[in-house]
Amino acid sequence: MTTTKSSSPKVVIVCGPTAAGKTSVGVQIAKVFNGEVISADSRQFYKEMSVGTARPTEKEMDGVAHHFVASHSVASPLTAGEFERQAEIAVKEILERKKFPIIVGGSGLFIKALVEGLDDLPASEELRSKLIDQFETEGIESLYNRLVNSDPKAKSQIDFKNPVRVMRAIELVELTKKPLAEIRANRKLKKRFDPIWIGINSPRDELYDRIDHRVDQMLKEGLEEEAKSLQSFQNSDALKTVGYQELFSYFNGEYDREEAIRLIKRNSRRYAKRQLTWFNKIEGINWFEAKEIAQIIKYLNQELKP
Repeated sequence: MTTTKSSSPKVVIVCGPTAAGKTSVGVQIAKVFNGEVISADSRQFYKEMSVGTARPTEKEMDGVAHHFVASHSVASPLTAGEFERQAEIAVKEILERKKFPIIVGGSGLFIKALVEGLDDLPASEELRSKLIDQFETEGIESLYNRLVNSDPKAKSQIDFKNPVRVMRAIELVELTKKPLAEIRANRKLKKRFDPIWIGINSPRDELYDRIDHRVDQMLKEGLEEEAKSLQSFQNSDALKTVGYQELFSYFNGEYDREEAIRLIKRNSRRYAKRQLTWFNKIEGINWFEAKEIAQIIKYLNQELKP
């Protein structure tokens, strides 16, 4: 792949669906390239959410410095805009220490916030998830109709073959209540870093088996007890996530424990599909399996040549 020379600092982004093995890959890259990890998992930020987010243990981090892991509280959820500001400072400090920044996570919006900036425009993970579901069940034409119903002039301003751009346009129009042309007129484009994208995935059946196994392991490690301790925050944005919402509904008597576990596994698989839909539309991602670490290191050595 030919890359365009950039004066911006290089960062590696390790992204992909849940349970694919991103944490291990990020740590191994950090060890080879003298790096530090910035987590872009929008749930691992919270110190109260350990089991249900599969937060990396000290053993798994293996001596590599990790930022934005158990760094905040569910009492004060971290927005994408706040993450953008705080993580940009962290990247600059890592570079000043002559270390290499490695961004690891599956939260596309937060990765985008750090690499490109959000231009102070609103974003909603909840709305984005609903739009991805709509795209997967009803197709791109449904998104097209939704956007032009809100902003008829948008049909001449956007590439309707790119679902990610259409979804972002819908998100902006619906959240700001302004036409896309007006939003773009006030937009300040910026690119702080030069990203090298590493996608981590597995064959679908293998990934789904990993997800199911992870859920079983979480339950053994005390996911129910953790969820019970967080019931008072169940309406917080931080807790509107797979693994917790299903248990809250179980605690509230909406269905039994067996059904809650089934739903956690099903919704985790659906979440992985949404993540892949998001990342598959980003140009420049090179995909690997977590076990292909030798190939990943070889690729990075090529990309990082002066």
